[in-house]
Amino acid sequence: MQKITTWLWFDTEAEEAAEFYTSIFPDARITEISRYGEAGPRPEGISWQIVPRRLRELLADPDPRRAQRAMAAMLQMMKIEVDELERAVA
Repeated sequence: MQKITTWLWFDTEAEEAAEFYTSIFPDARITEISRYGEAGPRPEGISWQIVPRRLRELLADPDPRRAQRAMAAMLQMMKIEVDELERAVA
């Protein structure tokens, strides 16, 4: 069976939607939740988008300041640019 990895992006009720989504597929589970934090335009929420693996790594950085800089940079982008994200967290 093919492995599917998704990112969910909702402005409201994100966790409820993710829980419903995972209830549909056998063996589906929520493995990580990334929140906007202070960088976001709204209160903390979950996101859905096809994204580079590196963005996920940057958002999960153990240093919350670096993770927030990556989130702030990503939220300004129309197209995700990994090089710009790397510069933002440096």
